[in-house]
Amino acid sequence: MACALSTPILRLEATSSRRASCGTRLEICRGLDFLGARRKYPCQILSYKNPSYVVRAMVLPASRPILDNEEERKQMSERYGFTQIGEPLPDNIMLKDIMDTLPKMLFEIDDMKAWRSILISVTSYALGILMIAKAPWYLLPLAWAWTGTAVTGFFVIGHDCAHKSFSRNKLVEDIVGTLAFLPLVYPFEPWRFKHDRHHAKTNMLSEDTAWHPVWPEEFNSSPLLRKAIIFGYGPFRPWMSIAHWLIWHFDLKKFRPSEVGRVKISLACVFAFMAIGWPLIVYKAGIIGWIKFWLMPWLGYHFWMSTFTMVHHTAPHIPFKTSEEWNAAQAQLNGTVHCNYPRWIEILCHDINVHIPHHISSRIPSYNLRAAHKSLQENWGKYLTEANWNWRLMKTIMTTCHVYDKERYYVPFDDIAPENESYPIKFLQKAMPDYA
Repeated sequence: MACALSTPILRLEATSSRRASCGTRLEICRGLDFLGARRKYPCQILSYKNPSYVVRAMVLPASRPILDNEEERKQMSERYGFTQIGEPLPDNIMLKDIMDTLPKMLFEIDDMKAWRSILISVTSYALGILMIAKAPWYLLPLAWAWTGTAVTGFFVIGHDCAHKSFSRNKLVEDIVGTLAFLPLVYPFEPWRFKHDRHHAKTNMLSEDTAWHPVWPEEFNSSPLLRKAIIFGYGPFRPWMSIAHWLIWHFDLKKFRPSEVGRVKISLACVFAFMAIGWPLIVYKAGIIGWIKFWLMPWLGYHFWMSTFTMVHHTAPHIPFKTSEEWNAAQAQLNGTVHCNYPRWIEILCHDINVHIPHHISSRIPSYNLRAAHKSLQENWGKYLTEANWNWRLMKTIMTTCHVYDKERYYVPFDDIAPENESYPIKFLQKAMPDYA
């Protein structure tokens, strides 16, 4: 027997070969309104019973975030943890219109500044390794946090190389980018090909290769996958980039025939580093040394990789759209978030957090991003979404921005998952501070 409920949000279905009963009924449920507040709603319940278990799910009425009203945007900013949520960009504004307001000098490559960024990253990373070697056990977490942040700077250098904003010499960029990614065991060319697609299709459903909302069909495909998704997009979200690294960058089938040659070279470099570098670390310092000196800083890097990615493009008011509805200027200006972090993090990570101008044009070098953002504030400031990194912002993303819905943008897991499966989200709601 099967029972099912189809809605504009998703389709829920329970099946069993045993004798069972099922049906729908109206109840009063709790959910999020467009300002993120918990409210009571009349809702439709799908229930399914058999002798051993009960499946129960609810569907809340959809309500689209209203961004045209300034007072409502202020309320949303405060509730979500932002300092400002920008008003919608008019449909007639093109990406070129925004680019044309940026001073041409911001696109110029400065070799001294580029190589100085390498000096900063190499020095800070070497200091981190020294701290790990000398620190007593109780100070190791601080040493790992510093070193993980420092090695994130290597990623940003490779990131500039991939965007052709590091050097005028393409060969130099290929070599520096590949070497910068090696300590992270990240293949440079596969990442570059996929990242270019992220910039071309930012916040476009399916086509964007960075993170996007969970599909309802995927969420309800199996109980085991649903549990994995809840943990991955919930408590383990600050390390979800590890899954992205594995899924997107090592499978040759994911690349065009014209790309495969360069992909193989990058993969060979990464595997060579693993085959030579890892055994050397183990030989000199043992397995514990490999964990101390490589694995823990690597996990620190992925914390920043995941955090930067989700903060830059994930918010309850930022939609992912189909290719037919998508607007490049709106996605890059309205759909990208500027977030301030403690200054030492911004220095070690070469201002990758100054992200809106990078999406207006990826050819702006990292050392010019702050000047570019100031120009955007002067010319397009009312359309920008900005924040200071805080607990409330992270809590909003990790506890509410989950399953795709066309009208509400996101439906939280705990609104639609069986109660006995949504406990990781409920734990985060209770455990994470609400400080903004």
